[in-house]
Amino acid sequence: MPDPHYDFVIIGSGFGGSVAGLRLCEKGYRVLMVEKGRRFAAADFPKSNWNLVDWLWMPAIQFRGFFKMTFLPHVTVFSGVGVGGGSLVYANTLPVPKAAFFTSGSWAGLADWGAELAVHYATAKRMLGAARFPGVTPGDLVLQEIARDMGRAGEFEPTDVAVYFGEPGKTVPDPYFGGEGPDRTGCNSCGGCMTGCRFGAKNTLDKNYLWLAEKRGLTIVANTEVDGVSERPGGGYTVRAATSTGWFGKQRVHYTADNVVFAGGVLGTVDLLLKLKEDPAGLPRLSPRTGDFVRTNSESLIGVTSARRDTDYSTGVAITSIFHTDAHSHVEPVRYAKGSGFFRLLMAPHAGGSNAFVRLGGAFASMLRDPVGMLKMYFVPDWARYTQILLYMRTLEGTLSFKRARTPLTGFRKGLTSALADAKAPEAFIPEATDIAQRFAQKVGGTPCSLVSETALGIPSTAHILGGACIGATAADGVIDAQHRVHGYPGLYVCDGSAISANPGVNPSLSITAMAERAMSFIPERSP
Repeated sequence: MPDPHYDFVIIGSGFGGSVAGLRLCEKGYRVLMVEKGRRFAAADFPKSNWNLVDWLWMPAIQFRGFFKMTFLPHVTVFSGVGVGGGSLVYANTLPVPKAAFFTSGSWAGLADWGAELAVHYATAKRMLGAARFPGVTPGDLVLQEIARDMGRAGEFEPTDVAVYFGEPGKTVPDPYFGGEGPDRTGCNSCGGCMTGCRFGAKNTLDKNYLWLAEKRGLTIVANTEVDGVSERPGGGYTVRAATSTGWFGKQRVHYTADNVVFAGGVLGTVDLLLKLKEDPAGLPRLSPRTGDFVRTNSESLIGVTSARRDTDYSTGVAITSIFHTDAHSHVEPVRYAKGSGFFRLLMAPHAGGSNAFVRLGGAFASMLRDPVGMLKMYFVPDWARYTQILLYMRTLEGTLSFKRARTPLTGFRKGLTSALADAKAPEAFIPEATDIAQRFAQKVGGTPCSLVSETALGIPSTAHILGGACIGATAADGVIDAQHRVHGYPGLYVCDGSAISANPGVNPSLSITAMAERAMSFIPERSP
């Protein structure tokens, strides 16, 4: 039988792919979306992140969850997998970047980005159901006190989050799309946003963009990973993929399309583009900038585990407030739900330094100074309940390059790895972040901790990997143009975090959504 043919094939179902799916279907196109992860209903999400089979994405051993950890030489990346992409695991937070974001990086000057994107930010907020967090948590109170101590009390505020609050635990007909969307249930402040909302309160993409797109004809194929795209004689593209379930006997599938949208997130899109650029039968004319300008939010993640048992830091939504520490930096309190203590296995005492000897010496000194506190950190009865994670972010740039190579981390197979770029790379330790964590620890009788990969190896962690297929005026400057079209390949687009071309300095999901809305606005209605 001939290969199924579509007007558009979208690779990935995260924020960019979901926007593309809905807007293209609204314009009358026949659209296929291919997602390597599985579909999740509310009941499929694990009760805690100790349920590794349903939480972690490690398909080689048949862990088919939605949370993926990728260890690269210069950064550890947390990302999402599944129908709905990163929305399944993200912290719901929807800030708009400051003005500098729109005038920095490789896209600077190619459009009036701030003005053009304003209407699309508004649309993205409406579609994602942005609402101001209505409560206050114990962690918020401590962070607010720190803001006062630092003379910046006016720089503390609640977050705008993609959550339906309503009446806690009460299910109501769709409150967002005139009854066309699914029923929703009011948030019960369990803190489980990042292990998958089991109660229908989190506004994940399967409850807005994807829900509406499927009603308009979008076809979603899950458990299928694209590994090839090539030009067809006479125009259009062939998309090759394989089912990603089972130990053996993966099925090969092929689709043809006039257009293809890459929306698999940085780890998916950039890896695939680099692979296709190497392949003479793939997309060898891709920009030499493919894989360049990979950046994070220059963030620092520090946990503070309290020795006290009179305060619960797990209640609320994943992120409930923001403290702007200066013009280019801020810190947010992050939480997991009670019982989700998997990360305690990966923690070490927080200790900065320029090399491993200094860091390990600092960690050992911390243990000697407070051995009881250290033991309590590791043996606390409920790590999530008594630990507040502090996420510090800043707009200052630091970039890497991604490439494909054989390394121990890839099992000596050809796979994605990182390399130092000309610019300063992201750092694992930021003095201001450490200072705030120590202030927090003093107020709660706690102990600061970081991932062992940071303390031992100095490798920073990020939940916000961006870039690698950035916007540039020509192929010498970037992979895509100002309308997200791939240079040199008509009909190819990139609509995900790979297209972010400067450091937003804030949680990027809203920006990815707004940029995808703008990109889709340039595509005309389908001709009859």
